[in-house]
Amino acid sequence: MIIAQNNLQFILEVAILVHLGILFLFNLLNVSLRLALSLSLLLTMFLSLIFSLDTLCLFLPFVSHQEFTHAFGPLSILGWVTLTSGIQILRERGVTSPSLSKINILLFFIILIAGGIMHRSFLLMWLLGVGIGYYLISKCYKTKTKIKFKTISYFVVIALTSFTVLEILSRILNLEVLSPSVRISRVEKNIIPSLQMVLPNIRFWGHVPGSCHWGSECLGGADGYITLPVTLIHFLRLPYHIFYGILVNQKDYIDYMLPGIFAVAFDGGYFSLLFLLVWVAFVTILASKILKKYKEKRSEGSTRYLGREALLIGSLSAFISQSMVGLFVVNRSFNESALLTYIIISALTVAHVIKVEQ
Repeated sequence: MIIAQNNLQFILEVAILVHLGILFLFNLLNVSLRLALSLSLLLTMFLSLIFSLDTLCLFLPFVSHQEFTHAFGPLSILGWVTLTSGIQILRERGVTSPSLSKINILLFFIILIAGGIMHRSFLLMWLLGVGIGYYLISKCYKTKTKIKFKTISYFVVIALTSFTVLEILSRILNLEVLSPSVRISRVEKNIIPSLQMVLPNIRFWGHVPGSCHWGSECLGGADGYITLPVTLIHFLRLPYHIFYGILVNQKDYIDYMLPGIFAVAFDGGYFSLLFLLVWVAFVTILASKILKKYKEKRSEGSTRYLGREALLIGSLSAFISQSMVGLFVVNRSFNESALLTYIIISALTVAHVIKVEQ
């Protein structure tokens, strides 16, 4: 492997290796429906547990929270939607499991509440991912769950109710960290200075040298605003520009205050943004076509791809929702640890292409 010289090259190398590795392993394994259901249930239960414990730390003195929803939030969407898809496949085949359905509903609300309290951006991603998952399920299976105006209105009501409850709790408990309005006001206060820093300095291959935090040492691109986990970079002792300690505040002006389209364009140039948008479109279209092939195989009586179909619906739902929130709401949703998760979910979505063609 060629040693990457900066953050962008490191991201590309890791992305290529992860995609190749998952593609190889995925097509060696027999992903049965039983396996898909079991793994998705375990994953969703585990994530609901750590999200709940992390949220509990917000209310406990002398205990710090870890914000696991940033890193693992998309994986909870993958797990829950895969589980829901598997349950629908069982119903279509005449097998009902009331206990599993009840557990699924319980997990939905646990993750909704725990994750929503921790981050409002995750609450939006969760509802968006679940909505996309239901849409894909309604297209793939004989289900009464059709996406209509009434269904969309339910999700809107849940979202508005969740934000309202968080605002009320923040005032009762005197915890600004829970308040959506405080978050919005903070963004309103900082978004103009952040845009003034970013927009005039974006170039096709990066940004104007010297326009970032590093001054004369600024590379003019790949300066650490978009990175893989800092702990991974430290562990490998890679000499890249990274923001850690008190320097994180300098990165937050872009990471928390701007959508990902601005952060990617600033740190990687317009070319990187265009490449990412094309990749998102490519993966989405490719996965949609593979889902149609899975549906055709299932309609012909084949049960070979049932587990893979459920997994692809979960992966695609997570991929689209994380892409939309990361690109158009807040960059933090697919940066650092979340970026590694994003790469893994992308690889899990693309990995279906070889097996289905065979």
